[in-house]
Amino acid sequence: MSDPLTALEAVAEAVGADMLVTDEAERDFVGQDIFSVGRRPAGIFRPRDIDSLSRGIAAAAAAKLTIAPRGGGMSYTSGLLPAEEGALVVDVSAMNRILSVDEADMTVTVEAGCTWAKLYEKLHPMGLRPPVWGTLSGLIANVGGGMSQNGVFWGAARGPIVSSALSFDVVLADGSVIRTGNRGMRSFGPDVTGLFAGDCGAFGIKAHITLPLIREAKAFAYGSYAFQDAEAFITATSEIARAGLATEVFGFDPFLQAQRMKRESLAKDAKALVGVMKSQGGFWKGLKEGAKIVAAGRSFLDDAGFSIHTICEGRSQASADADLEAINAIVQAAGGRPVENTIPKVMRANPFPNVNSMVGPQGERWVPTHGVLRHSKALPTLNAIVALYEKHRAEMERFDIGAGYLFLTMGTTNFLIEPVFFWPDQLEQVHERAVEPGHFAKLTRFPANPEARALVDRLRAGLMEIFGEMEAGHFQIGRSYPLKARSDPGAWNILEAVKHTVDPDHRMNPGSIGL
Repeated sequence: MSDPLTALEAVAEAVGADMLVTDEAERDFVGQDIFSVGRRPAGIFRPRDIDSLSRGIAAAAAAKLTIAPRGGGMSYTSGLLPAEEGALVVDVSAMNRILSVDEADMTVTVEAGCTWAKLYEKLHPMGLRPPVWGTLSGLIANVGGGMSQNGVFWGAARGPIVSSALSFDVVLADGSVIRTGNRGMRSFGPDVTGLFAGDCGAFGIKAHITLPLIREAKAFAYGSYAFQDAEAFITATSEIARAGLATEVFGFDPFLQAQRMKRESLAKDAKALVGVMKSQGGFWKGLKEGAKIVAAGRSFLDDAGFSIHTICEGRSQASADADLEAINAIVQAAGGRPVENTIPKVMRANPFPNVNSMVGPQGERWVPTHGVLRHSKALPTLNAIVALYEKHRAEMERFDIGAGYLFLTMGTTNFLIEPVFFWPDQLEQVHERAVEPGHFAKLTRFPANPEARALVDRLRAGLMEIFGEMEAGHFQIGRSYPLKARSDPGAWNILEAVKHTVDPDHRMNPGSIGL
């Protein structure tokens, strides 16, 4: 069928009209991600379970509708945007159940729309969690989106998000359902689960995800450190990762530290303090830790250049403290100094906060670009990025474009550098719906600023070139990161063959990841 309205009627007949949304404002909303406004879809399909998802996709295939899978919508690389007019967005947010928690076999199975925060709230009182347990946007970002886009933060010492998957139930482009793995073992033969991990929905829509479980640590130790010199900062960060001393190792440059400190008031810190006190396992210990946070205020990083923040976990407090002491020795040898550890304490106590940071402190637009590097490439990459910014300094100052960095290590092998931009520009529906209403009401509403955005686009293109020269990898590939150009030709041919097998008509998120 070529007429989208007739095609939508066929989908509605298959699943029921209540699962199909054609409201204009809703269609505009799902045609956006954090950075881009794309094409308005013909409609939105919101299945409630795997059966309705399968029926709806089968009907869409028969009607020759292009499919745009959507997770939580927290991406910035156009991977969730409809590739053409008249597409059908498949929004799995209503499929948000936790289907089973198996404490004997240490697995959990969820529907794709379950958020990382909801999963945490279920498992944390049980003393359980997946080894890699979400991104900072996990209040909105869901497990299915994480498995499609990949990403990293909580549990980064164990790798990226997709490394935790044991198996998927996937609905293919014709509506058929396949299961990868066998729920308890991912690689029973060739790793089919891995083919669907990080595919941005190009191969199918993940409906059910099974993850392994581990027991929560019994003890924690937190460290924060300041460095004036980028080389010393990177040297220490890499060595902490190589030594495997912390479950999370992340850092900021001076600009991003300043942005973070401007975001929240001390009243917010006091609210976060409740979570810190609860997480300490005892009233008096929690009270002591909370008092430290209040006493530290927001000035403890004022004179820092770069900062590292670490979270050590242990079976006992002695083991966690021993790992932190080893980190202290690494920092001291590199020329850093310890500072008050407020940031990792508050973040770990409240792992999935509001997503107000998707805009700047005054309401500026925000977008990141990242590269996952070998440790030996981290400092040359940072130096090349600094040179790029120096080259465009006058233009960046003219358009009031601020630039900072998030740094994070992944496992013992990888160093992530995530440059971010802030600039005055118009906000969209995606921002208004995600940011807390009270916070959004206080923000400055800047007019559209196409010249500044064009410069941000050019700077991001420059970053892509640098990351390519440094042989970086990426998450959230979408339609922004050049997967084909960075792939071995033979390996790329295999991906194209998989695409042809599971989606011969190329109707499942066409163009995503370059397929």
